[in-house]
Amino acid sequence: MPTLNYAERWEPELLETRIQETLCSPFLTTNVRFLDGKTFHFTQMSTSGYKSHSRNGGWNSGSYSQTDVPFTLTHDRDVEFLVDKADVDETNATASIQNISRIFEQTQASPETDALFFSKVAQKAQSLPSYHSSTASSAYTKANVFGKLKGFLAAGKLRRYRGDGSLVMYVTSAIMDLLEQSTEFTRKIEMTQIAEGGMGIHTRVTDIDGVSVMEVIDDERFYDSFDFDPADGGFAPSVNTYQKTADTALVTGKTYYTKSGSTYTAVASPSVSDIDDYYELVTAAAHKINVLIATPLTTKVVPKISSIYYFAPGSHTKGDGYLYQNRALSDVFTFPNGKDGQIDSIYADVDTTEYSAS
Repeated sequence: MPTLNYAERWEPELLETRIQETLCSPFLTTNVRFLDGKTFHFTQMSTSGYKSHSRNGGWNSGSYSQTDVPFTLTHDRDVEFLVDKADVDETNATASIQNISRIFEQTQASPETDALFFSKVAQKAQSLPSYHSSTASSAYTKANVFGKLKGFLAAGKLRRYRGDGSLVMYVTSAIMDLLEQSTEFTRKIEMTQIAEGGMGIHTRVTDIDGVSVMEVIDDERFYDSFDFDPADGGFAPSVNTYQKTADTALVTGKTYYTKSGSTYTAVASPSVSDIDDYYELVTAAAHKINVLIATPLTTKVVPKISSIYYFAPGSHTKGDGYLYQNRALSDVFTFPNGKDGQIDSIYADVDTTEYSAS
């Protein structure tokens, strides 16, 4: 039997990428006017209240004030891909701009939008005295998870937003699993018809006291701090980074570190004579978020520029191929309430363990 040189066939369609869709879409707004700048302004107004009326005539004078609060977009991102004509032909068009654009949006752009949203809201919550906590993920159990979540929803003034049904709660898959098995409440198990004709059991908890509960399955985007400039692009949870201190005198309250190999150790009793050997923490490591609560009424994902360009071969000078360019300028803001100018609509609970790339 002769040896045959079998031709290989490459299908033009890619295997379906299974990744969780953008989770922050309820918070996306385009209803912002920039007036030719990268900063938009929010006017905060407050008024005084009633005073006792006198039946001898006259009115009590009230007062009002307006404060201009500027918000500036800083998350400016771009990327381009050049696909050589020969690569398109020799891969039977799997290396097409269409496929590259689709995979980029699914695996990079959408997850990064979520990462920016989660980290910005968590950082803002961590700056508010009554709206953040730190809990070891192992401390959540099926016996206490429901009570913990109810406690978060009762923090500060969150009740006013819970009352009108506008809050959204994001949780890890582990917490959703525990909530599903919680011994703190009874639940109804519903039988659900699936497409092929069999029966499925639906038990997932998706609402607590009118608050939507969303599970963050792809939890690499669910941290309170990110490095948006890693070597290979994209984003990654922040890690501890250090630099040699520039101090010539000890600064009260500052923590100094010594370095041994790749390990940094906090100095218990720093000495000014050794200050040239000390390091200081520049960027703190991220923590995984356990629970994040926010409302689209006051937290917004604000896009300004979303530019996508496509150039056919011969219409650009980058090379003999198809060119795809994508730029996105956006940011995430949490606005104060309209009553006393305070932020009272978010909450974050993060894990106690610092993220380590290793």
